[in-house]
Amino acid sequence: MNKETHSWWSPRLNKEMEVAVYGHYGYALLMFPTAAADYLEYERFHLIEAIQPAIEAGKVKAFSINSINAESWLNSEMHPRAKILRHQQYNDYIAEEVVPFIHTHCKGSVPIITTGASLGALHAANTLFRRPDLFAGTIAMSGIYDLKQYSKGFFDEDCYFNSPVDYLPQLEDETFLPLLRAKEHIYFVSGSGKYEAPEASRLIVKICEERGIPCELDIWGPDMQHDWPTWRAILPYYLDQKINNL
Repeated sequence: MNKETHSWWSPRLNKEMEVAVYGHYGYALLMFPTAAADYLEYERFHLIEAIQPAIEAGKVKAFSINSINAESWLNSEMHPRAKILRHQQYNDYIAEEVVPFIHTHCKGSVPIITTGASLGALHAANTLFRRPDLFAGTIAMSGIYDLKQYSKGFFDEDCYFNSPVDYLPQLEDETFLPLLRAKEHIYFVSGSGKYEAPEASRLIVKICEERGIPCELDIWGPDMQHDWPTWRAILPYYLDQKINNL
């Protein structure tokens, strides 16, 4: 399996940001780390190994990026307003730096599926919902899609527009809503074991259905905990069984 590591100084984040790329061909899988982890987390915890057959078959090319969660929602020393501003900068970094990098690396425009586990699932889903013009779908694993769970009581307009359970019910954008309604690959998956929150996936799916946004809910059994064995089972299953027509 081909692996490359790239980095550049991000003008939007004012720091060096790394990306690990796995594979040669296929649609792009944009991977958001969990919690405060880095761009090599999915490799360290053998999730890249779990999806290696799809990568080696030329079905998918994985792009694993860094998080800035330690500089936003997981930093107890920061003022909440500074946290959401950093979050917004990260959104801009994804849309204006990572997406062009993916297309350049793939030598042309390719569909991009976002994915992530835990806090990474919130980023993955929010990224799709905010910019359906740039992304083809999402595989969100074991996430909570309510930013208020992380903002600890602070909630301004910018928080609102990064909290899918809040902004989606009111979304009337004549460009983005039709794009979301045309998506074929929106998946919310959760275990029902220890530390999982399947009710969060049920809630976001209910909201999507009410807005006419097609999506799939999949709650795995009580043996599937909020941990790496669960995500190592979920992600390859969805790449192999669900995403076949990009």
